[in-house]
Amino acid sequence: MLGLHRLLRRWHARKGRLVVLPSVPSPELDNRRDLYIYVPAAPARGDSRYPVIYMQDGQNLFDPAQSFAGTWGVDEALSWASRRGLDAIVVGIPNMGDARIAEYDPFMGTGDRYLDFVTHTVKPIVDAQFPTLPDRRHTGIAGSSMGGLISLYAFFRYSESFGFAAALSPSLWFADGALVDVVARAPRVPGGGRLYFDIGMREGQQSVALGRRLRDLLLAKGYEGERDFRWVEDKDGVHHESAWGRRFREALPFLLREPAA
Repeated sequence: MLGLHRLLRRWHARKGRLVVLPSVPSPELDNRRDLYIYVPAAPARGDSRYPVIYMQDGQNLFDPAQSFAGTWGVDEALSWASRRGLDAIVVGIPNMGDARIAEYDPFMGTGDRYLDFVTHTVKPIVDAQFPTLPDRRHTGIAGSSMGGLISLYAFFRYSESFGFAAALSPSLWFADGALVDVVARAPRVPGGGRLYFDIGMREGQQSVALGRRLRDLLLAKGYEGERDFRWVEDKDGVHHESAWGRRFREALPFLLREPAA
């Protein structure tokens, strides 16, 4: 029994804390929203700094009571990663309800203004208040569905800010597949990086085919699988937070490995 108590103490010691920054204004979008910041448990020496992942649909990441469609359980995923020596700060940026599609749309909506909000307003606040590793190599972006679309776009168009990205079930069909065309025309991301993207095989043939097309484009451009990117086909995967939370946890070792200098 004593051994079990010690194990539980070690487990709880690896759980982080969730901080809410209320009503953060966005000059870029003329609105306000809370930010949810998951911070790893501080080690005894207290001087550690961490990579940061900026995640879309922030109200779906941690608390089922806040979620509009289920929760990813990101706090549990990060605790799992921490027990394996991988720690990160996650910044959950909630969507704005009716404005969600427009903010995650970089083609006909306000997607570029949204990413300006993330990089020019949110990131400086987070870097000032939390123990971050603020450089590009340790700064990532992640999301699912339309949140995955804008995260993919950010990896290729805002590569000066984001060194890694995760796009779970990205809406590659949106705007007649315009994001795939963006990647086809984009030069190789300078300075390298890590891209994780996936699809559930129960999400429809079009989604699977577009994901495979993106994979093949990256290979043709000289990106190397398992070094520069990871593509996952989840044979039982559906378009839902429960599937994304499970796959996000499995993606964390790839995303959080120490980048090459």
